[in-house]
Amino acid sequence: MTTIVAVAALLILVASGVHIALALGIIAVGLLNFNYSIPVVLIAQMAWDSIDKYALVCIPFFIFAGNLMSRGNLALVILELVGTVIRWFRGGIALALAISSVFFAAVNGSSVACAVALGPAAVKLLPKEGYDVRFAASVVAVCGTLGLMIPPSLTFILIGSIVGLPITDLFIAGIVPGLFEAALLGVTTLVVSRINGYGGLAQRPDWKGFGQRLPGAAGALLMPVLIIGTIYMGWFTPTEVSALAAGYAVVLVLLIYRTANLAAVWDTARESVMQTVMIYGVLLGSGLLTAVLTRLGIAAELTGMLKAAQVSPFEFLLVVNLCLIVIGMFLDGVSMIVLLAPILFPMASAVGVNPIHFAVIMTALVEVATLTPPVGLNLFVMSRITKLPLHEMVRGVLPFYAARLLALVILNAVPALSLALL
Repeated sequence: MTTIVAVAALLILVASGVHIALALGIIAVGLLNFNYSIPVVLIAQMAWDSIDKYALVCIPFFIFAGNLMSRGNLALVILELVGTVIRWFRGGIALALAISSVFFAAVNGSSVACAVALGPAAVKLLPKEGYDVRFAASVVAVCGTLGLMIPPSLTFILIGSIVGLPITDLFIAGIVPGLFEAALLGVTTLVVSRINGYGGLAQRPDWKGFGQRLPGAAGALLMPVLIIGTIYMGWFTPTEVSALAAGYAVVLVLLIYRTANLAAVWDTARESVMQTVMIYGVLLGSGLLTAVLTRLGIAAELTGMLKAAQVSPFEFLLVVNLCLIVIGMFLDGVSMIVLLAPILFPMASAVGVNPIHFAVIMTALVEVATLTPPVGLNLFVMSRITKLPLHEMVRGVLPFYAARLLALVILNAVPALSLALL
């Protein structure tokens, strides 16, 4: 009965507009203090312990680096560079946009940040090449979700900190799935472009233009190499490379591209701090929620039921995928992870699903949720940037949504994609 009342109260608070971090804190503190008579001082200590982790120091640095790269208008630099050699065929510049999204995914770690970085550049450039604005916005909305899979993914940082998985392993596990998703979305982009006759205005690849633009884009192109390469080679931890990436981003926008001044860097730092505080607030609430779940024994009870019923990994993953697709229609990705990860990961381990593989699956489900109305964040972001009605964005995203679901099925069925580099 206590569990039902707590869940109902939590859903009411979230539905009424209370931030998920505050809602979790209210419910968790109430249960721990009144039901289990735990002093408020100890509850505060439990909350602090949930964020007092060396690995979490990387969050503000990665956010700061990503925000600086977005503010420096480097999306157009990368898009133009790639476009010079592939804009000559149907869908070429749209494919360049998809490729550019991989670059920004390896810098931002956030789907919304990727969409915000690429959206204005895409809306400015693609219509000039004969592309429909809705199509351009849809490509950005969908490809922006790669920021959740390709490291440095904030989603993996959240999952790792909540369930205790190594963040470095999660980052490495996301590389192949992220590139696979990017390839599938690239193919979909080309197919839709050919069907609608978009692009193909240039006669041949402009290798001369590529050579002229490459030196100017080299500084930006080195950022994902710096982040992913050093982590994969084991030279730096995610926390160390996050600080290095932040410093490198400052050098890029101040000295190399000169797209920002010290005042702009300071403003970006302030915005990044506010975003970090929000994430840390969610982690505080998540730590208290985990403590409540442990005392209620929900995860242990559900795990015992799965073992007794001899549920197969296929059956478990099928139910989880269907449920989370529906839940993703009403909750944002952070809320899904915070509320469900403490329960689902013990259950996944109980039925024999590798936790790293399951983290990739859950991240892919969060990607789908960012495109699913009525709460799809990327749809709202691109609707605001392009001034298109939300229902137009939904129509434009439908072919890509099908590709997303196909990628989700393959990632579930082929664990080797997630575990290949580990």
